[in-house]
Amino acid sequence: MSSADTSSAPSTPPLPDRAVAPADPQDAPPGPRPRPAGREPRSPTRQPGAEAVVDCAVYVDGRRQAPVAPEEVLRVARDSGGFVWLGLYEPAEDELGALAERYDLHPLAVEDAVFAHQRPKLERYDDGLFMVFKTATYVEHEQLTATSAVVDTGEVMVFVGPQYVITVRHGHHGELSELRHRLEEQRDLLCLGPAAVLYAVADLVVDTFVDVAGAVEDDVEELEASVFSPERTDDIGRLYQLKRELMSLRRAVFPLEVPLQKLAEREIDAVPEAMRSYFRDVLDHAIRVRDQVASLDELLTSILQASLARTSMADNEDMRKISAYAGIIAVPTAIAGIYGMNFEHMPELDWRFGYPTVLLVILSACFFLYRGFKRNGWL
Repeated sequence: MSSADTSSAPSTPPLPDRAVAPADPQDAPPGPRPRPAGREPRSPTRQPGAEAVVDCAVYVDGRRQAPVAPEEVLRVARDSGGFVWLGLYEPAEDELGALAERYDLHPLAVEDAVFAHQRPKLERYDDGLFMVFKTATYVEHEQLTATSAVVDTGEVMVFVGPQYVITVRHGHHGELSELRHRLEEQRDLLCLGPAAVLYAVADLVVDTFVDVAGAVEDDVEELEASVFSPERTDDIGRLYQLKRELMSLRRAVFPLEVPLQKLAEREIDAVPEAMRSYFRDVLDHAIRVRDQVASLDELLTSILQASLARTSMADNEDMRKISAYAGIIAVPTAIAGIYGMNFEHMPELDWRFGYPTVLLVILSACFFLYRGFKRNGWL
């Protein structure tokens, strides 16, 4: 694990010239921090001109205090024994860089929060925590097609320190304003400090996973009924698309188990002992939704294989019908071919009943062949 510089930054520092503050300014080279190769900021969905700061407040003894200037909130929280909850939405590099020095955030964590595209994880930096959540939402659709979007994902990053918690949200869903209002009505929980906000965010994310998995399960059941219906359907494209969309949910759910397990079982300075039971409850829900998603993925694989097998059986059935009719048609074709050779001496050419006899032989042979194919299930 990396460790951050434990020195406190001034309450109201000037805006920095670089996007991310180094762990130790004296050891850092002059000039802006180089951008990692191949990494670009996440495509923004924030409206042009909108502020990155969604909400900012100081909480003391579980109560929200009177509004304070953003430059003063950390000092007020330290003086009053409370903590700051700062909510950000898709901050730019310079915006989060200014906060990095004010709150003494580790540069690697700040870099992850700006560029996003992270997997769920938990990092410890001295007395602070940095946790990444992948959020998910179900995309409503009238009918599932081979190109339907089913699961949309975003990210929420949480910085947790002794007197602050900073939430950074990416994506057009996963808003935390309603969560903040609910928490403000639970004073006993907010009295436990910034870790209570981390728990609330984790609980909201996992509960959303449960809802999304339930909606995806309805789509799986609809496809299962379609594949095994008496009508002949082609569901392979829809099955493959749903399996791809479910993979996005897997990437959000599966890696979350390890970070939650650390919060529930290990001694972490930023997480009070009283909060571990809360995180154990979230961990239990996360494991259940993980098992549900894994079961859905296995079921989709089985349905896809069944659909392929059914398509193969239908093709074989078509080939048997074609072969049967080809065998029936071969009889009159052979007889007509023989009598169409126009040899001078051929039996029954001058016989009065030759023509009707040949027709009768052809019809009789075709009838018996049709009956035999029908009895064997080829027709």
